[in-house]
Amino acid sequence: VQLQASGGGLVQAGGSLRLSCAVSGNDFNRATMRWYRQAPGNQREWVASITTVENTNYRDSVKGRFTISRDNAKNTVYLQMNSLKPEDTAVYYCNALIPSAAQSHWGPGTQVTVSS
Repeated sequence: VQLQASGGGLVQAGGSLRLSCAVSGNDFNRATMRWYRQAPGNQREWVASITTVENTNYRDSVKGRFTISRDNAKNTVYLQMNSLKPEDTAVYYCNALIPSAAQSHWGPGTQVTVSS
C-alpha cells in the first residue's frame, strides 16, 4: 500500500484548499482513512477520519470547517479545508488503517501554509 498526498499550498486566512490522497493497492475499500498534521515544533496530531462505511470524525478545532470524504472508485480520500486559519499551517499526512490486517500505512506529507 502506497499513499500520495497532494493539494497543499499557500493560502490567505479565510481561504480554502482541497487535499487529496491517492492510495495504491487493493486495500482501500477496507481501510479507515485518516488525516494528520504536524506543525513545526509540535507533535503530529489527528485531524479527521472516515471509516469504510463513511462515518466521519473531526478534531474539535476543525469541526465545521473541514470535510473528509472518500471515493472508493478512485482509491482516493479528500480533505476539504475551508475558512483556513494561520494555526492550520502544518504538513498534512494521510494514513490508511487496516484493522483486519493490523496495518497502518503513511504517505509523504503535503505542506499547507496559511498566511494572516
